[in-house]
Amino acid sequence: MAHTHHPEATPFTAAFRTAITLAELLQRVEAKPATIGAGQYRSLVQHLDALLEQLPPGADLQRLLDTFPAAAMVYENHHYSHAGLCRAPLSQSLNSELAAREAIEKVKATRA
Repeated sequence: MAHTHHPEATPFTAAFRTAITLAELLQRVEAKPATIGAGQYRSLVQHLDALLEQLPPGADLQRLLDTFPAAAMVYENHHYSHAGLCRAPLSQSLNSELAAREAIEKVKATRA
């Protein structure tokens, strides 16, 4: 089977194809959490996390993360310690922080 070569399209490695498959599976599980058990979920996330770490940064990885928000969360959580919420839009990050502060203030007020 002959492949047509497109200069902008790079062939996906086996690891990248597997990461896409796992990202798609995780996205489906996130939509219906009761489909697998906690141990299976943890295993899926750990396997995807390990694969995402093997992939080179670049447009293909960005496309994968943009296509599968659940995979993007796994990726972001892995890099949180030195990058923070780097993939979240600034407004979303600010809104999350404000919501957290509001929740903390409410808890403090009920304890006073």
